[in-house]
Amino acid sequence: MPLPLAPLLPLALRLGAVATTTYAISRWVRARTHPGRTDQRAEDALDDLGEGLTAHKPLDRAGESVSQTNTSGRVVRVITLGGRRFEVDAAFIARFRVRKGD
Repeated sequence: MPLPLAPLLPLALRLGAVATTTYAISRWVRARTHPGRTDQRAEDALDDLGEGLTAHKPLDRAGESVSQTNTSGRVVRVITLGGRRFEVDAAFIARFRVRKGD
């Protein structure tokens, strides 16, 4: 007795369309994404940050037409899950600068 494969055809076409679309999108994103780089100076600066959140306006960067605010933050935590220890170290440095135009 032959198996009726016709009822499975719409499902197979749908799954094939989803797989093809996913593959095409992943290739498109990969082609347009910069691989990035690691700057050791930035890594060292992040390692030197103290824990907590800071914000300041540097006076040497201030001017009539320039306003700048620098922020930084760091959180270091140790988490134990299922007998395994994980050290989570999250740090950031940010600069927000506004210049008045002509």
